[in-house]
Amino acid sequence: MFKSKYFETIRTTAVILIALVIAFLIIALVSDNPVKTIGIFLFEPLNSKGHIGNVIEMAIPLMFTGLAVSLLFRANMFNLGAEGIFYFSGVVASAVAIHWSLGGFLHPVVAILAGSIVGAILSAVPGILKAKWNANELVTSLMFNNILFGIGLYLLNYQLRDAKAFANVSFKFEKTALLDKIIPGTRIHTGLIIVLALIVLAHFFLYKTKWGYELRMTGANRSFARYSGMKTAKVIILVHLLAGFVAGMGGSVEVLGMYTRFQWTALPGYGLDGALVAMLAKNNPLSVIGSALFLAYIRIGADLMARLSDVPAEMISIIQAVIILLISAEQFLKFWKNRMLLKEAREA
Repeated sequence: MFKSKYFETIRTTAVILIALVIAFLIIALVSDNPVKTIGIFLFEPLNSKGHIGNVIEMAIPLMFTGLAVSLLFRANMFNLGAEGIFYFSGVVASAVAIHWSLGGFLHPVVAILAGSIVGAILSAVPGILKAKWNANELVTSLMFNNILFGIGLYLLNYQLRDAKAFANVSFKFEKTALLDKIIPGTRIHTGLIIVLALIVLAHFFLYKTKWGYELRMTGANRSFARYSGMKTAKVIILVHLLAGFVAGMGGSVEVLGMYTRFQWTALPGYGLDGALVAMLAKNNPLSVIGSALFLAYIRIGADLMARLSDVPAEMISIIQAVIILLISAEQFLKFWKNRMLLKEAREA
């Protein structure tokens, strides 16, 4: 077991290094000062308190969606519906933040719970379709993304929009609904504490409870789990409920922690990024933290590089594409794993 984990760690590290090497080669070809540009990309995010804060701020929604997607992937459900749920739950939380008046800490709690519960209910629909009629969860979840975006945009335009603002944004949130900033000089908010606690709970659920065991067994071999007496249909619905709750909480926390109005007129992209975070984390909740921080770090680095050098930030798309390509390629470094297994067999 130790060697298996060791192999996956080496494999993921190799993928990241290869992607970075390719990025550096591209920088060397297009930049007039490649050494300086690479230095900006690698080290500028650590150059100030504000830049470090930017990395953590971006990592918070990535942790939420990465955790949601990793739960689904762990159950062998290739569901990408976290994108639409993240957006729509943000709309729901915004409506509560605008139209409700609650004192103390109760206002953000109610708004976040409203978005989370709506996210769980919406996510259950593809889960039920999969469990009862074996509908392809990828197709249904992608369709739901477009549906939820359309409904959310309609609510923004016709129910929440501030006509006096010079942009397509909602009315301002009540101040009591906003999440507190926890580190002065940055926009890091209490959502960081929430997501870290959620990750620990998810790890405990997966590896220390009967339901988590059934989820993992269903993902490993659904037929075997069913023949062993596990109710796999309920497991599939349960994991969709949990993932929708987490993604919905992420969207709610993001709008209340980073904005004073709802202003997303397009899908924010965090749901699809969550799939990359989950892949890098190998669907392990605790590893989601490092994966989200890594992705946030290179994105902030790319943004600073675009502003301070002659290389555009779009280069980060190349890094992400290479990572996805190699992580998803089952044969990558498989020969080395086979040699390890053969060596273990000979020693045994």
